[in-house]
Amino acid sequence: MIDLIRLLEDMVRAIVEKPDEVKVTQEISDDNIVLTLKVAESDMGMVIGKHGNIARAIRTVTKAAAKLADKKVTVEIR
Repeated sequence: MIDLIRLLEDMVRAIVEKPDEVKVTQEISDDNIVLTLKVAESDMGMVIGKHGNIARAIRTVTKAAAKLADKKVTVEIR
């Protein structure tokens, strides 16, 4: 089984300047998993990227991994 929390944490820790402040929480309801990503305020720009490109890529990779596990996932960035 794919650990979606660890996957998301590892991807984000690789691009931020304060990797110790990366936190992911998970909520499960029916068939949907909601992963909430929290990073340091100063790292928000790195995680979102220009025009949201980095955030979109993070969501795409996470959703692809979830599909392998036959799950639906939503990533919220805060």
